[in-house]
Amino acid sequence: MILACQNISKSFGTDTIIQNVSFHVEDNEKTAIVGINGAGKSTLLKIIVGELAPDSGEVTVAKGKTIGYLAQYQDKDSNETIYNEVLHACDALIEKEEKLRKMEEDMQHVSADELEKYMEQYNRFSHAFELEGGLTFRSEINGVLKGLGFSENDFGKKMSELSGGQKTRVALGRLLVTKPDIIMLDEPTNHLDMASIAWLENYLLNYKGAVIIVAHDRYFLDRIVTKVVEISRHTATVFPGNYTAYARQKEIQRESLLRQYYNQQREIKHQEEVISKLKSFNREKSIKRAESREKALDKIERIEKPIDEKTDMHITLEPEITSGNDVLSVKGLSKSYEHKLFSNIDFQIKRGEKVALIGNNGTGKTTILKIINGIVDADAGEIKLGSNVEIGYYDQEHQNLDPDKTLFDEIADAYPNLKATKIRNVLAAFLFTDDDVFKRIRDISGGERGRVSLAKLMLSNANFLILDEPTNHLDIMSKEILESAINSYTGTVLYVSHDRYFINKTASRILDLKNETILNYIGNYDYYLEKKEVQELAAFGTATQDRADNSAAKGNVIVSDGTGEKNGTEQISGGGKQKLSWEEMKKQQAAKRKLENELKRTEDEIAKREAKIEALNDELSKPEVASNSYELNKIHEEQMQEEAALEELYAKWEELSLQKDC
Repeated sequence: MILACQNISKSFGTDTIIQNVSFHVEDNEKTAIVGINGAGKSTLLKIIVGELAPDSGEVTVAKGKTIGYLAQYQDKDSNETIYNEVLHACDALIEKEEKLRKMEEDMQHVSADELEKYMEQYNRFSHAFELEGGLTFRSEINGVLKGLGFSENDFGKKMSELSGGQKTRVALGRLLVTKPDIIMLDEPTNHLDMASIAWLENYLLNYKGAVIIVAHDRYFLDRIVTKVVEISRHTATVFPGNYTAYARQKEIQRESLLRQYYNQQREIKHQEEVISKLKSFNREKSIKRAESREKALDKIERIEKPIDEKTDMHITLEPEITSGNDVLSVKGLSKSYEHKLFSNIDFQIKRGEKVALIGNNGTGKTTILKIINGIVDADAGEIKLGSNVEIGYYDQEHQNLDPDKTLFDEIADAYPNLKATKIRNVLAAFLFTDDDVFKRIRDISGGERGRVSLAKLMLSNANFLILDEPTNHLDIMSKEILESAINSYTGTVLYVSHDRYFINKTASRILDLKNETILNYIGNYDYYLEKKEVQELAAFGTATQDRADNSAAKGNVIVSDGTGEKNGTEQISGGGKQKLSWEEMKKQQAAKRKLENELKRTEDEIAKREAKIEALNDELSKPEVASNSYELNKIHEEQMQEEAALEELYAKWEELSLQKDC
């Protein structure tokens, strides 16, 4: 065990945040802390790292172990460059490196008699320096910064010039290169694009240390964590497995408690009816029997009805008028700033479609949304809206909100015909009640500003919603509510998001902005992943080449039939030899997918067997089983069979993993 939290409690004034929270983390374990916004997740991390003192309870860290902590918001201004800011994390190694260089210089002046002793000292110091990563730390810094979305051209930028999101990425990079024994991350994916999130997933999966993550990215949690600590109603419950396993266990637990509650309620009602009937007889014996039943009923430990800890946010999106079938047509769209973002892109959106626009940071996704909304001018191209199209725009920077207005005035000024009661009801639907409605926009959090923007959007009755990162700062419950609202919306939606789970739940089509052009996938995120390599190969000649190698690849590639065939501009020349290579590539990809599926099935079966063995262990520890030799032998025999099957699965998994790595 590397970390233990025992009965941690914390209140601010009369508000209890967490109460008697206990859990532990093992070496190399990857743990998620989940809960709705305001549940106390960030407070708990600050207590663990020592930034806040608990009211009661104790945090124990194994002797000699180090903790690295990334807070949700970073605002460090300095004249240091991005590269040097991260390099400072390695100051101790740099000092040792300088000492080695000094020893090498001094070596020339050491006498022959002292040289052997000096060389032994130098070799010991050099070996220790190498073991600490002294030979590789600079290349690791390069790899981490590139993995987090910075190009080498960015390395020289000063910290004071960066946005809050960029500063957070630099802080994350600095934390990762320090390689603490325990990494604690508070919403690390908020400012990362999909490529950077995928890189961070792989980094953390292979990290030789413990990881504790607070995040609302369900794909991210599913990929990384092996344990979930849920903070709900001030207390903590620990669930084994990833996020999906937690959600499944949580639902099973809830259904079981609900059944127990209703069964008990039926029994209570039955007993009350019997008692009432006995009393109605009005005879001494029947009254005594009724009183006896009443005493028994009073002694029953009542089961509380399980209540979903929802955010209670209510979103109802519905257009006032129906648009024409052709909602948006984009032709020949181009835009450059210091460098070219995209060139000559075309796409159309039809009524009722839910279209996700994805791509790495800096490719121009938000710029496209702003061009469509008339906020930014295109360098070239045409934007055409269909008949009766009414746009509702959600800006991730919330520039459509006046920071000096109160929440109430922001809604009242945008919709002057609304009565005060209606405005209060709408704000209450987005969790703003009582005096909250008189707070100024500038004084509320990013997540709260997002809820105000969603409230305005709901009131707009638009039939074409354009959303820029609508799930940022929303907790998982709120995301699910927004997903449901979008899926039931009868209008049209175009949105930018890096939340892969959200995209998978809501998108009917994906536009991938890549290498200055658009790749179009008719399907959700799972479909995009399935077809991505094939389509990039069709578009650019390879799925992995850099932009510099693809400067000749222009225009659009449209996937319209789900077959993986390429329509639109022809970008791969013909020829029998190349055709054969293409067919071979498809076979290799099919074999790879088959192997990955078999590996996943084996991992799932291992998890099931391990859970079964754990359940059998629990059975053996029961007193009634321990005293029954027949049951003991029976369970032990079943346990041996499960253990043998598990060994075979482990061997199979190792073989499949080896094939995958090859």
